[in-house]
Amino acid sequence: QVQLAESGGGLVQAGGSLRLSCAASGSIFTYVAMSWYRQAPGKQRELVAGITSGGSTNYADSVKGRFTISRDNAKNTMYLQMNNLKPEDTAVYYCNAQRFVGVRLNDYWGQGTQVTVSS
Repeated sequence: QVQLAESGGGLVQAGGSLRLSCAASGSIFTYVAMSWYRQAPGKQRELVAGITSGGSTNYADSVKGRFTISRDNAKNTMYLQMNNLKPEDTAVYYCNAQRFVGVRLNDYWGQGTQVTVSS
């Protein structure tokens, strides 16, 4: 089965930085896209950043210029570098990966890692 494992969350002060990691089972070449989502208490899950198998990236407007998504194929790991963190970034961050099983595009999720930004 596909397994995704997030790490790197923690408690930081506003203006600080964190780097989240998502270690994927198997080669990440098999995934057409990988993404970071986040969900704050009482809020809907939202897409933070995504990266395709071809290396194209996209970001939520709220994090553009502050967050950078990347991947290391050799390590089968995706990263989210988060700079200039704000209290509104506080959420559980989830790793998502998509791959085809036949013609079906499946979504896989990690367990989440908590990011808390104090003011």
